[in-house]
Formats: sequence, structure tokens, C-alpha cells
Amino acid sequence: MLIFFLVALTASVAGAICGIGGGVIIKPVLDLLHLETVTAISFLSGCTVLSMSCYSVGKSLLAKEHSVSLKVGTPLALGAAAGGLAGNQLFAAVRELSGSPDTVGAVQAACLAVVTAGTLLYTVNKSRISTRRVQNFAACVVIGLALGAMSSFLGIGGGPINLVVLYYFFSMDTKTAAANSLYIILFSQICNLLTTLCTGAVPPFRWPVLALMAAGGIGGGIIGRKLNRQMENQSVERLFIGLMGVIICISLFNTWRYAGW
Repeated sequence: MLIFFLVALTASVAGAICGIGGGVIIKPVLDLLHLETVTAISFLSGCTVLSMSCYSVGKSLLAKEHSVSLKVGTPLALGAAAGGLAGNQLFAAVRELSGSPDTVGAVQAACLAVVTAGTLLYTVNKSRISTRRVQNFAACVVIGLALGAMSSFLGIGGGPINLVVLYYFFSMDTKTAAANSLYIILFSQICNLLTTLCTGAVPPFRWPVLALMAAGGIGGGIIGRKLNRQMENQSVERLFIGLMGVIICISLFNTWRYAGW
């Protein structure tokens, strides 16, 4: 049981620092350890990310910090919340069509590897890529919709996809993007959880595991928030790049194992 807490705590610390939520670490690591079913891991990962982002964003707003751009972040968050519904439906459709939890796990792991590799490639080369400053409300909602759908389907909460979008479309620096990413993740995870509860799609899980992971998420949010304020943008970016490399390797291995190659 302790492993669930340690994974949630470690992932949430890194997630709070980089703005990737932690789910992008929790999901592949728990898939690798094979301690729960694919659907249970997705649910537990989402709940952990929700607990961490709730603390981090709530603390930031109470402290009246100005790192979150409400003008841009709110329509993105609303779009991500709606996109989460679409992502849930896509996940359910793949699960029904495949008829095998392992097939679903292989599809998720392969998609995560591709998305993370693209994120890493962009991050390494972003100094040479011209960025934009999108302000239009409708455009922000559409971008958020795409983010929410991908994140929900992959069971990662938000993760590195958010950061790349915030870098490119909104010209944010690393730490500002991290704060806004957590704000988006909070909205999408609340909507995702409510949808799961209302549709009766909650998978079988162990309550002690959920409690431990939620505690790890909050603890990670506390520690990660403090570290984020002490670190420079370059240090945050180096940590992010390192994590992406590890996640790609784990995701490729999970794809191979679930596919039975």
C-alpha cells in the first residue's frame, strides 16, 4: 500500500513544480507496476491529480498571486472540462470495441509515448519556434476542448500537453505556464470526476488506496509549490525534460507488455 502513496507523492511534487499535474507520471508508473486494473489506475490517477491541483490552485488564488491569467485560463479550463466528457466517451468506446483491458492499456500507453515525444521535441526546440498570443475567447475554448479530450482519454489529467499549448499559443514562460496548466487541470478533473460519478462508471477500487493517493497528491502539492517558487525557469524546464524522457521509456515498455509482443 505504501507504494501508492510514494508514487502519488513523488509524481505530485514534480507535477506541482512543472505544471503537469502528476497524472502523466502516476498513470504509466502504476501501469508498469501492474498493481490495479487499467480503468482503476485511470480513476485513481485522476483523483490524485484533482487533490493536488485543488490545493495548488486554491493556495495560489488565496495568496492573490497573479501567475494565473484568468482571461485566458478560464475559457481554456471551460473547454478542457467539456473536452473531458468527450475523452471519457472515447475511452469507453475503445474499451467496448477492444473487449480487453490489455488492449486499452496498450492504446493509452502508445498514445502517451507519441504525445510525450512530441512534447519533448517541441520543448527542446522551442527557442527557435515563433509563438502566438491568442486572446479570442472562442479560440481558447476550442483549444481547451482538445486538451481536455486528450488528457481524459489518456488518464493523465493534463500533463505536458498543456504546457506545450501554453508555450506556443499564449507565449507563456515555463513557470507561468505551469501555474495556468494546473488551473486548467483543476477544472477538467472536477468535471471528469462528476461525470464518472453521475454515469455510474466508477471502476472497482480500494478505498485505502484512494485515501493514500489523495494524501500523497496534497502533500506533493504543498512541497512542489514551495520548490517551484524557489527554482528558476531553466531548472524547472530541465526537470520537465528529464521527466519526459523517463515517461517515454516507461510508456514504450507498457505498450510492448500490454500488446503481448
